[in-house]
Formats: sequence, C-alpha cells, structure tokens
Amino acid sequence: MKVLFTHSYFLKFDAKQFQTAMPYPPLGTLYAMSYLREHGYEVKLFDSMFCNSAKDIRSTIDEFKPDIFISYDDGFNYLTKMCLTNMREACFDMQVYAKSKGCKVIVSSSDATDHLEDYLKHGADAVVIGEAEQTVLELCNVFKGNIAFDSISGIAFSNNNEILKTNSRTVLKDLDVLPPPAWDLLDIAPYKKMWIDNHGYFSLNFVTTRGCPYKCNWCAKPIYGNRYNSHSPENIVLEIKKWQQQFGFTHIWFADDIFGLKPNWLKDFEYHIKKENVKVNYKIQSRADLLLEEDNIKHLANSGCNMVWMGAESGSQRILDAMDKGTKVEQIYEATRLLKKHNIHVSLFLQLGYLEETIDDIKLTVKMVEELLPDDIGISVSYPLPGTVFYDKVKEELKGKSNWTDSDDLDMMFKNTYKPEFYKQLQRYIHRRYRKQVGFESARKLFSQPSGQNLKNTLSLIKIIPQEFLEKQKLKQIEPDATAKF
Repeated sequence: MKVLFTHSYFLKFDAKQFQTAMPYPPLGTLYAMSYLREHGYEVKLFDSMFCNSAKDIRSTIDEFKPDIFISYDDGFNYLTKMCLTNMREACFDMQVYAKSKGCKVIVSSSDATDHLEDYLKHGADAVVIGEAEQTVLELCNVFKGNIAFDSISGIAFSNNNEILKTNSRTVLKDLDVLPPPAWDLLDIAPYKKMWIDNHGYFSLNFVTTRGCPYKCNWCAKPIYGNRYNSHSPENIVLEIKKWQQQFGFTHIWFADDIFGLKPNWLKDFEYHIKKENVKVNYKIQSRADLLLEEDNIKHLANSGCNMVWMGAESGSQRILDAMDKGTKVEQIYEATRLLKKHNIHVSLFLQLGYLEETIDDIKLTVKMVEELLPDDIGISVSYPLPGTVFYDKVKEELKGKSNWTDSDDLDMMFKNTYKPEFYKQLQRYIHRRYRKQVGFESARKLFSQPSGQNLKNTLSLIKIIPQEFLEKQKLKQIEPDATAKF
C-alpha cells in the first residue's frame, strides 16, 4: 500500500518565522515515515514547509495515488503546539482533497487532539491521540483489513455521527527501538540553502527525549504527556556523526522540551561526543534548576553547547509559583551567571500576562532582564492551550478567538489585568528597552574589548534610543496609570 505523509506547517503562512529564516524539517513526521517503511509500506513525503498554498499538494496526490493520506505534525515543534489557525485551515484543505481522491485519511497533531470534531468533519477517518508511530501502523493495517478498527488504542473516530475514543496507548519507554528518521526521503537542499543564505551556516534538528515530567500549569502535552523517556547518548551521537557526514551541518537544535534531565545523561553524552570526535555546536531548551544540578553546565560546555534557551518566564516569584513552575528567581540568576562563565550564550523565554500579573510583577521581569543581560530574549503573552489548568481557568472568556493566526499574533485572548493591546505593545517596548541596555553595555566594553559586535551594538543606540522612547509613549496612551510605574 502507498502512504503519503505531509504536515500542516507552511513557513510562508507565518511572516515572523519566514523572516527569521530558520526552518527545521518535520522531525516527528520523518520518524513516523521510517517506522511505517520498516513495516513494509511504500511511503512518500510532501513537505509543506516551503509551499505557497495547501493546493500545492494536489499534483502529488494525483501522481502518487496514495491509498492512505497522513497529516502528521511534528510533535517537537512548539509552533505546531500553539495550534495556529491558518495551519489548521491548510490541513483541512489537504485532507478534504485527499478524501475526494479515495484516500483513507489519518491525522496526528496537537490541534487535532484538541479539536477532534472539526478534523473528523473535514474527512479524517481517524485522529491519533498521543504517541503515534505504533498507532499509525495499526491504522494502516486496519485499512488492509487485518485488524478490527475499534481495537486500536490511542485514536478517535466518528461512528454514526458520534465521536468515539479508544483506550490510551502505552508510551514507548525505549526510544532506541525506533528506526532513525527517514532523512533520505526529505529534500534537505532548501533548508540548507535558507540557513546558509541568511546565517552563513546550516543547522539541523535532533531530539534525544520525549515528554517532560514537570507540571507548569500553562504547558500542554497532548502528544507525549507528562513523562520523560530518552534515547541513549551513544545512539544520538552515532546518528549525528552519520548525518553530519552526509548533510554537512555544523550546528544542531535539540528540540527536546527539556534536554539532559536523566541522571548522568549529559556526562555520557560528552563522553561519546569526544569518543567519536564529533565537532558540532548546539543549542537546547532547559530550566534553571536542572542546569544547576550535577555538573550539567560543565558537560554542556565540553560537548559543544553554545546556547541555552532557559524557560525563565518571569522575574516575579509570585507569578512563577502561580504557574506551578517549580523554580526560583534566584536559580535563574545563578544559572545565567554560570552559563556565561562557561562561555555558553543565554537566552530567556519570558511570558507576560499570566493571570493576576500586575505592573509590579512586570517590573521585576524587566529588572531581571536588565541585570542579567542575556544574549537574547523571547517574549510571548500567556496562551491558553486546551488540556491545561490555565486553559480551564479562562476558557469561558474565549469567545471570538481561541487561537493565534500566526506566531506573531500575540493577542491576549482572555480578560486580564490590562487591555489586550497593552500586552502587545509591552513586549515591543521591553524588546527595545533590552536592546538599549545591550547597546550601553557594549559601549562600556568597546575600549577594553574592541570587537565588531560591540561596535555594532553601540552604534545601534542612535536608532534604538528614539525607538524605545516612542514605544513607551504608545504604551502610556494605552494604560497611562500602569505605565507611570516604569
């Protein structure tokens, strides 16, 4: 049987990410393709990443004539977890066309898990709930007539206009049993070209784990759940070595929700990196408390890590506690300083607008950023993902809008302390204020540490200072009383 895989992320539909020009292949999709191919299916990928329209898939469906169509979103991509509405509509268009051509349709994504009825209404025969490789294989076998449909764990389907769910599927604990991703079925060239043209190097994505055991109450885990299983360090290093020789990448984005949590994993990873003589830089996501455990930061530095994106979220301990984050502000400070000491760049994820956040809480976040001066910051506003405690608290207020259109939307979709437009403008202002501080620090270092970057940052003050002033004035117009405290 022929199986056509695709995913619903279209880079050109997301202006912010298209401008950033850092595309990563649909890794989760490639894992599923590899698993199905290993079990005798003829598989093909339609990669929507660089397409102009959902209609672009139609010629591939017409020519390949698949028996089964699978829209399989990358569960490691945070953008697919946000459930962007323009991607959802693209998926509907693709699966409707596939259905019209006689295909059986399977969908696996965070959004499909949260909106079963909509996806089933648009032609899906089944929606996968949870970890998908084994489930997809069994569904394909069903369509060959080998297994009873309702005996498959981890799916939802429609029967006489009633949505039925089967029992949850047991998750894979030993990830090394999975075959490597089907990199050979991906056209890597446009990814490599965009990276080199825009950044001068090529970065590729890998994952070492699935899941996250922490319980931040705003974070949804519809695919891999509240657990944590990992590949062995040796397996990961051998994969990196193999594909680096073939693709020529010099940098890796480890897309794990949380990297290196398992005791001694980072120590062993460092050992195998050195043993196999692998030369590569990489960036990760982590938490302040985890970074401070064992000798994690030392092992990261010694194995090639050059950037950590830390889920800081807020400089207010009150807000961190309200989020059930489980970290302390002091740990954010300590981890940042220790990372810098080991010459690892530090970037902070920040979240504005959590329930009952006040201007005093926001000031503490701004203060933390200015005191730590990380290498970069990523600012979002609180986003209610279905299946979270946070979503349940605000769902009654999600009237006209419950999803962002694209990753730059940043609309506050529930009633909060201040107006929705205040939070949008606030993140612009904080970015400008942060860049101003970076410029001042570069100017201070310019004579003792002369460099092109310090000079560039210093000169940027000519533009940034008036920009910051204007952003603050716009902020005052929206919430004059709150802004006065800045």
